Amino acid sequence: MDDDALLAEQMAYYRAGAAEYDRPYTEYEDLRRLLAVVDDLPIAGDVLELACGTGQWTALLAARARSVTAVDAAAEVLALARARTASPAVQFLEADLFEWQPPRRYDTVFFAFWLSHVPPRRLPGFWDTVATALAPGGKAIFIDDGPAVAAEEEVLTNEPAPAALRRLDDGSQYRIVKVFHDVRTLTDDLTALGWSARIKPLAGNFIGIAEPPTTPG
Repeated sequence: MDDDALLAEQMAYYRAGAAEYDRPYTEYEDLRRLLAVVDDLPIAGDVLELACGTGQWTALLAARARSVTAVDAAAEVLALARARTASPAVQFLEADLFEWQPPRRYDTVFFAFWLSHVPPRRLPGFWDTVATALAPGGKAIFIDDGPAVAAEEEVLTNEPAPAALRRLDDGSQYRIVKVFHDVRTLTDDLTALGWSARIKPLAGNFIGIAEPPTTPG
């Protein structure tokens, strides 16, 4: 696909910048507030966390779940997540989420700040994977940036997918996929794919809860 190179650069960014990954959580109060909303979300049973990063959300999920399977493609951030999360109920897996298929079903699939990194042409396949991962009655719960956050990014044009430029402390720079989903449009897109979704804005972000079609895909 045309976006393969962009996704490879995105992966390189998160691997090279693992040590800087947590900085926004210390700099932005809105992010710290978002962490607190986990207690108000219908997280239960066996949880699959996609793109867990350094585990900012993982321990919070584990406190409400029977088990957590946390998946990320970058070994460097997974090492930090393992060091941060002591719960025996958590299992970490290294896998490319564009290739990996869940080996079992879960009551909850959770992903924070991952949906915006999925190229639009891959969204139907991604949501099919999420649907396949959910047990009957299960829910997908997701948190991400809304359009207002675009003003804080260096948005790129003429890329194979919506993209932004990120810089690390060593001066290196990387393109990443960055889609600033509008709540109404995202709700409509999920409805068109057969999902039942409730998405609400919160400051510059949004929180979504979605139930899959009866038959995935």
